[in-house]
Amino acid sequence: MLTNCYLSPLNINPNYSASLSEEEKVVSPLDFSPDPYNWDEIVLSSHRLWKCPLGVMVPNVMMLPSYNDVVKISNDRSPRSARCRGRRWRQSRTVTAVVAVVALVFSTTAWLSLVFSGTTSTRSWRRFKEWEGSPVSISRSLPWSNRRSHAYFGSRFRHPSVEPPPPSRIIQPPTPAIPRNRSLSERGTGGNELSLNHIVFGIAGSSHLWKRRKEFVRLWWRPEEMRGHVWVEEQVPVEEGDDSLPPLMVSEDISRFRYTNPTGHPSGLRISRIVTESFSLGLPDARWFVLGDDDTIFNTDNLLAVLSKYDPSEMVYIGSPSESHSANAYFSHSMAFGGGGIAISYPLAEALTNFHDECIERYPKFYGSDDRLHACITELGVPLTRELGFHQWDIRGNAHGLLSSHPIAPFVSIHHVEAVDPFFPGLSSLDGLKLFTKAMKAEPRSFLQRSICYDHARHLTFSISLGYVVQVFPDIVLPRELERSEQTYSAWNGLRQSHEFDLDIRDPYKSVCKKPVIFFLKDVGKNGNTTWGSYRRAKGKGDLKRKLFCFPRSPPLWNVQNIQVIGYPLRKNWHLVPRRPCCKVSHSSDELLRLTVGECEKGSLSPVVDSL
Repeated sequence: MLTNCYLSPLNINPNYSASLSEEEKVVSPLDFSPDPYNWDEIVLSSHRLWKCPLGVMVPNVMMLPSYNDVVKISNDRSPRSARCRGRRWRQSRTVTAVVAVVALVFSTTAWLSLVFSGTTSTRSWRRFKEWEGSPVSISRSLPWSNRRSHAYFGSRFRHPSVEPPPPSRIIQPPTPAIPRNRSLSERGTGGNELSLNHIVFGIAGSSHLWKRRKEFVRLWWRPEEMRGHVWVEEQVPVEEGDDSLPPLMVSEDISRFRYTNPTGHPSGLRISRIVTESFSLGLPDARWFVLGDDDTIFNTDNLLAVLSKYDPSEMVYIGSPSESHSANAYFSHSMAFGGGGIAISYPLAEALTNFHDECIERYPKFYGSDDRLHACITELGVPLTRELGFHQWDIRGNAHGLLSSHPIAPFVSIHHVEAVDPFFPGLSSLDGLKLFTKAMKAEPRSFLQRSICYDHARHLTFSISLGYVVQVFPDIVLPRELERSEQTYSAWNGLRQSHEFDLDIRDPYKSVCKKPVIFFLKDVGKNGNTTWGSYRRAKGKGDLKRKLFCFPRSPPLWNVQNIQVIGYPLRKNWHLVPRRPCCKVSHSSDELLRLTVGECEKGSLSPVVDSL
């Protein structure tokens, strides 16, 4: 009987196993667990587990494991091998992720440098444009192209009109030809100082009113220095030999445009197109286009000084709103009123010309020309640059309150000179304007500038508006009160309330004892650099009342009939940082009073502070 003979569970012959008794079969799978991945251990274990008596023959028992059994065992992976394989898989995946992140960072950096590098992007764009026109250009500009490819492409694809540049040079785009009347930013200003020849005037006129209003234009027009036209709706007979006026131009037909405002007039369409028609004339060396009416008076010297502050190669829109609050509320507080003058730079006029007719078709309900022009300029995004020297003068009646309180700024223009009373008593409107413009031409810079000084011995205040009037107040009046405009006028709509005006105003003195004695300009002249003005006492209706109601104090300067004012010129760049001129009483007698006006000395405060 066979005992202690263990049969290997690996590959026992089924037939033989069946012939053994139960006692001969002692099979314990737990006693045999060789490493399935170690072939030598499998073989040695087979011999070790067969413990049979010597001489017993067991057929097929000592056979080596078959290939199928080994493969089956190898597929039954142990937990330790699974952990090893999982660790190796995680390590390979981590390395792959790191490589991907590094590649992404590198590609992103390269892309950003390509997009935001001016040199690289410009060079790439130029090479691309050349490639569109000539294959040889791109082949020579690429750094990785060899000479062989250069020769090949150069011989087969050479463009007949484009010569490829050397690869080491940056390709510069060709300079386009500059046509006539291009903007100053393209053709350059040449650094020349602004002159009247650089300004083109566009004056809105009327064929029916030109015979009378041409005299207003004649007062300030300089035919040998200025360029421009008076634009009318129909042809007007021109007097032969009269070269002191600008030439007349008939505006284009406006019947194709819509106008639906029930209270206005279609002439607003025609006048709004003056700037574009003036630009279309193609006058050379034009930097500014200045618009005005045939009843506008311009101080052209101060106009030059004001425009010289701005760059004519930019879009600039210069002017001033109305003095009437109702007019500003109806139209716009940021609109330049054309009667007071509008200055438009060359680039802005060029832009308006390109779309103005299309623009005004969008505003058929507008009233006049200024609001249409302002609407189109607003579409371009150009704001109004305000200059205090442009005056629309939407007033009626006595303009003394405005003329005697001009702001500290160069006087440029006034409008509606026919709608106000004559400036000087005893003179007609036209004769008063002739004296007015005579003083303006004598000293343009300081014209209408106010100067204030005091005579404490006689308790008097002198307020001088150069070229217009000298007011003598019988008391000490401080500058803040004097700088307010005395309301001697009404608004264009006839209203006289203080809130109707968009400026600082004050009511006239009701007491005759506080009212000033007024000396109006009689004559003006020039002696070298200095100007002299003779101001005559105006006959007032309240002189008798002064004697009766202001007793015991007598009226100021009772015996003085004339005041002489000596004016010294202001510096050339006074308009850049303006300051009120100073004055002092230089001579006084019973019949003559002499005042001196000029620029305040450096370091001095003012005659007001010194006297007070």
